Amino acid sequence: METTRIIEPAFTLEQFIASMQELRKSHEESMQHLKEIDKLLKETDRIVKENAQQMKETDQRMKETDRQMQETDRQMKETDRRMKETDKHIGALTNRFGEVVEHMVIPNLVAKFAELGFTFTKATNAKVAKGEHAILAEIDALLENGDTVMAVEIKSKPTTDDIDDHITRMEKVRRYADLHGDTRKYLGALAGVVFSDGAKTYTLKNGLYVVEPSGDTFNITEPKGSYHPRVW
Repeated sequence: METTRIIEPAFTLEQFIASMQELRKSHEESMQHLKEIDKLLKETDRIVKENAQQMKETDQRMKETDRQMQETDRQMKETDRRMKETDKHIGALTNRFGEVVEHMVIPNLVAKFAELGFTFTKATNAKVAKGEHAILAEIDALLENGDTVMAVEIKSKPTTDDIDDHITRMEKVRRYADLHGDTRKYLGALAGVVFSDGAKTYTLKNGLYVVEPSGDTFNITEPKGSYHPRVW
């Protein structure tokens, strides 16, 4: 007689329900992970776009900086060109000023110094040199006689540096005169188109005569009182 076998289910109802709940939980966790991944992808995309924008802005700034540098370079070249032109004009004016000094000021200096008791018989501009090419000093106006020499430096607007330079020039002239047996006394003067009060006082304090314009002519101020003419 054949025996009937009862097949028992692989899962009980409770196990099936527990398994479904576990699957549901795993699915929810997977969905949560997908949401987080999607969020990270969106954040990454945002960062990439921001970086691209920043790179674009940086590129624009670099181009602007390069443009500004090119403009600065152009302006510097233009400034250099104008400075060279200015130097050229100044050089021309200086030459012109020298011509005026040679043809107008020097002859009148003799007459003006005569009012102070000087009788100069020779008036020139000169170079004091030792050797063939070693020029020690250039003198704008050199007034001379048998006893005295007046060396006049002429500036448009004398400064204290100009005065100090002329004193150094006088010392060189004196040494040159001694080397050549010239025993005459040497005096110095500074002529200027515009004299500040400070420069004029400094000139007189150092024993130099001051020559300055006055109307259609010019006046000569002698160091006197608390100042005295300096003799080299």
